[in-house]
Amino acid sequence: MSSALDGLLDLLDLEQIEQNIFRGRSRSAVVPRVFGGQVAAQALVAAGRTVPADRTAHSLHSYFLRMGDPGAPIVYTVDRIRDGRSFTTRRVVAVQHGQPIFHLSASFQTYEEGLEHQEDMPDSPDPETLPTAAEMLPRYADRFVDAGVVDRMLEARAAVDLRYVDEPPYATAGRPREPHSQVWFRANGKLADDPLLHVCLATYVSDMTLLDSILLAHGRGGWAVGDVVGASLDHAMWFHRPFRADEWLLYDQESPSASGGRGLGQARIWTQDGRLAITVIQEGVVRVPRA
Repeated sequence: MSSALDGLLDLLDLEQIEQNIFRGRSRSAVVPRVFGGQVAAQALVAAGRTVPADRTAHSLHSYFLRMGDPGAPIVYTVDRIRDGRSFTTRRVVAVQHGQPIFHLSASFQTYEEGLEHQEDMPDSPDPETLPTAAEMLPRYADRFVDAGVVDRMLEARAAVDLRYVDEPPYATAGRPREPHSQVWFRANGKLADDPLLHVCLATYVSDMTLLDSILLAHGRGGWAVGDVVGASLDHAMWFHRPFRADEWLLYDQESPSASGGRGLGQARIWTQDGRLAITVIQEGVVRVPRA
């Protein structure tokens, strides 16, 4: 296991300070605020810690309310909404400086047999043939707003091996493209078998690139290029089938719409052997900076 992955797992190992109350720390991020994927993953950890082990997460719905302060702890309060025979529902509020910064509802289910179908997995190249972040990012260092962006991005993504199938938005700024993006990702090391851990790792990564397809449609490079300002507004995920976050997962993303200073991203996450594991939808603020 890489030291970066070990640090991420430590970040997700929340401290329980009272029944239904947990405390989490933050790590350095690319921008001076708490990374949204971190808050979502920690909130799901908090919810999962109050659920019987035989019930796995099957969906989450969340809202980002305020920017998180990376220098302060985050307190997660879990409300045990429902414990049914098959389903368990939890609501989590993340608080900093006395104010809620994030709200999550998550549902868990016991395993059962049922009807089965799925879409076919889209075509994509072997992830092992694609450049790593360490190989790709330095090529475009001159396009970013400051010289330290490459190092911060590499540090923020060191726990995860994330590889773009096509060029990322910052590589083609100024040239509109189809609003579609693919990345392969996996944890940078072996993980324990706990299903909650794999779901939380996927939740963490899911906030990294989902708004890319919005930027591609308008030839925008993103905040690091300085031609757009953005932030996540809400985030929803449905976990369809078991998967491992330490094995390759294809994140196939697209944007059907952008308007009113907001853009919508939707995606599916597939295992390398073609099983549809997760569906993701997110809306974000996407604004062109005023002169």
